Amino acid sequence: MFNERKFRAQVVLAGVTMGDVAKELNIDESTLYRKIKMNGAFTREEMAKLIKFLHMEKPIEIFFDEKLAETQVEGP
Repeated sequence: MFNERKFRAQVVLAGVTMGDVAKELNIDESTLYRKIKMNGAFTREEMAKLIKFLHMEKPIEIFFDEKLAETQVEGP
């Protein structure tokens, strides 16, 4: 499950804006926000670009956050 909070934190740590991220992916900024809200619907190529561009040390925690997935699966 995509961790939006960690992704946004990584953008800030990299010292770039969401606009910069969209430009790196060669997509419109509104498309970037839509991908984020759709549980990180990034292609493998986009993920590879983001990992490099944002200098991600632990991309699995952002793109495939198991803890977040566990909390959303649990029922009453």
